[in-house]
Amino acid sequence: MTYRLVLLRHGQSTWNQENLFTGWYDADLTEQGRTEAAAAGRAMADAGVELDVLHTSVQVRAIRTANLALDEMGLLWLPVRRSWRLNERSYGALQGKDKKQTTDEHGAEMVKVWRRSYDVPPPPLALDDPRHPRFDPRYAGLPPDLLPASECLADVVDRMMPYWYDDIVPDLAAGRTVLVTAHGNSLRALVKHLDGISDPDIAEVNLPTGVPMLFELGDDFLPLERGLTVDARYLGDAEAAKAAAEAVARQAG
Repeated sequence: MTYRLVLLRHGQSTWNQENLFTGWYDADLTEQGRTEAAAAGRAMADAGVELDVLHTSVQVRAIRTANLALDEMGLLWLPVRRSWRLNERSYGALQGKDKKQTTDEHGAEMVKVWRRSYDVPPPPLALDDPRHPRFDPRYAGLPPDLLPASECLADVVDRMMPYWYDDIVPDLAAGRTVLVTAHGNSLRALVKHLDGISDPDIAEVNLPTGVPMLFELGDDFLPLERGLTVDARYLGDAEAAKAAAEAVARQAG
C-alpha cells in the first residue's frame, strides 16, 4: 500500500519579511504569505491530493497557512491535530535579531553554524527573558524542562520524532492522506528522517515558504523513492519554488 504525506512550510511571515530570526515568536503572515498559502491549496487540488487530516504546530503562521490552503480546497472542515512538537526551532538569544546584522557582528561562518549546523545551538535565552516560552500561556501545561531556551536541529529532531511515530504515522497507517503544516526547521527535521539525509548534508537543505511537498510512502513509512532532492517533491511551479529556497539560503547574507 502507498501512503501519501504532504509537508507545507507556512507562508511568508512578518518576521520573514523583515529578515529576523523568528523561532518561537508568534509572527503572523504577510499579504504575500496569505497569497502563498492560498496558492499551496490550489497546487494540492491541481495535483489531485485528497486530504483527510491536518497536523500543525501551535504557532499562528502555520495555523493560518493551513486554514487558507484548506479554504482554497473547500476543506476547512478537515480534522485537525496540533502540537508544540511541530513548532519552529528555538533560536534562543538570536530571536528577533536581524540575520544580516547578526552576520556583520559575528561573521558569516559563526552565523552559518548557528543557522545550519546540526548540533550547535545559538546562545540560549535566560530563564527571566520575556521571550522565553515559559511566559507563553499556550505552553503552561508542559513540564518546564521541555521548554527550550535554544535549539539546534538535532534538538528539533529529538522533540519532533516522537510526534511523528505516535501521532502522524497512525493516521497514515489508517489510510489517511496527511497534511503537516509547520516550519522550516521542524520540516527539515522530518525530511532528514524521511530521506535519510546525513547530518552535514541537511545544512544545505532550504525549504521555501508556502510550497507543498508530496511524499509517497511505503509500508515502512519511508519514501518509495528515497533520496530525491527536495525540489523534486514540490507541487506547483517547481522552478519558482527552487528560486525561493535559494533565497532562504541567502537570508543571512
